[in-house]
Amino acid sequence: QDRMPQTPAVAAAFDSSGYSRSLFQSREDDRGGLYYHDNSLLSGSLEALIQHLVPSIDYYPDRTYIFTFLLSSRLFMHPYELMAKVCHLCVEQQRRSKPDLEKSWIRKIAPKILQLLTEWTETFPYDFRDERMMRNLKELAQRIASGDEAYRKNVQQLLQSLIRKLTAVSQYEEVLAKINATSTDRLTVLKTKPQSIQRDIITVCNDPYALAQQLTHIELERLSYIGPEEFVQAFVQKDPLDNDQSGCRDRKKTRHLEAYVEWFNRLSYLVATEICMPVKKKHRARVIEYFIDVARECFNIGNFNSLMAIISGMNMSSVSRLKKTWAKVKTAKFDILEHQMDPSSNFYNYRTALRGATQRSLTAHSNREKIVIPFFSLLIKDIYFLNEGCANRLPNGHVNFEKFWELAKQVSEFMTWKQVECPFERDRKVLQYLLTVPVFSDDALYLASYESESPENHIEKDRWKTLRFVSGVTRV
Repeated sequence: QDRMPQTPAVAAAFDSSGYSRSLFQSREDDRGGLYYHDNSLLSGSLEALIQHLVPSIDYYPDRTYIFTFLLSSRLFMHPYELMAKVCHLCVEQQRRSKPDLEKSWIRKIAPKILQLLTEWTETFPYDFRDERMMRNLKELAQRIASGDEAYRKNVQQLLQSLIRKLTAVSQYEEVLAKINATSTDRLTVLKTKPQSIQRDIITVCNDPYALAQQLTHIELERLSYIGPEEFVQAFVQKDPLDNDQSGCRDRKKTRHLEAYVEWFNRLSYLVATEICMPVKKKHRARVIEYFIDVARECFNIGNFNSLMAIISGMNMSSVSRLKKTWAKVKTAKFDILEHQMDPSSNFYNYRTALRGATQRSLTAHSNREKIVIPFFSLLIKDIYFLNEGCANRLPNGHVNFEKFWELAKQVSEFMTWKQVECPFERDRKVLQYLLTVPVFSDDALYLASYESESPENHIEKDRWKTLRFVSGVTRV
């Protein structure tokens, strides 16, 4: 049995120096509708790019090309349409082979087609939640399997592995739905019987290092379920050259990315809630110092997303206005953290720290050193500006593949980060608290803040009166 082509990990295969940007410095090299410069593929017609994806007896596409094209092609066509075209091209190749050599052709091509399908199902499994995709996949897989008994087992393994992945993601979505329902129920209880919830974060977990580790558990789990295509799907608009109305964005296709952004917001509000809840000033100061230690440990771990969420929570105006509380806090450590995440010069300090963490992860001997959890909103913003800054198509109608190389490089780095397994032990009690404890709304935070430290001016006094009148939340 022929061995399947083995390819390196996608992120490692991307050239860190990037692709040549000097588009027109020398004559472009045209190979069958694909334009190259210095051996880098820069553009091509959609049809030529699809053709370039399909293996033949003497050709298998480069893995970086497979990843880049599967990632970006959804800006021009649905994955099920691409799969249908790939199946059609494979069948056409088979038809063109001589009848007496058909078995021999299948034996030679089968490992390559199987490898392509394996890469597609492993890297973009969510594409196969579409019944049309699954139907096409099974038809092509069966065609391979029917040609030679030896490949039937491989086809079986591929389909079983895909079904396991899709089952796991459905279970994860059910867990998320339960978590959201529990936190909503607890918030209702908090509004009607505020005294019924007496616990606070320090009672549940008095060790800031342990809390940072549990936050890292949540971050890595949520990262692991984000499909690379979600970054592109978030920006899918109707392509002017595409007549299919259904090419518009489908919210379901970005649900894990959105769940992760919601987690960041929840953590920010949780931090602010924990700080504003205590009645006594010294308790509030203690909570602030506790979260500064948690944030510092997140930085040391490489968990920049939790770090930024904590800083955001501490910088909410309902928290930052508590001047008497802050006067009791030793803020030197907090100032250092704020400096690291300073947004000036396009987050220069953070980007430097991220590069350092990335370098550390490349030479790591343990999962503890491999952890890199980026400040996620900024990662999305970077990808958004890359998408907005360059056209998807060139004036001649070609797909601007140079843009998609750059996009794929950014997303492939994320792919490496999301595959790290969390090395810390899970603490169910702490995780449950972080994910389901009620958090205050902006109004409830201001109300608690004004009751802790009286309003200082007419605007704050008027707001306090209004909030006391309309809010059902009283002091815990």
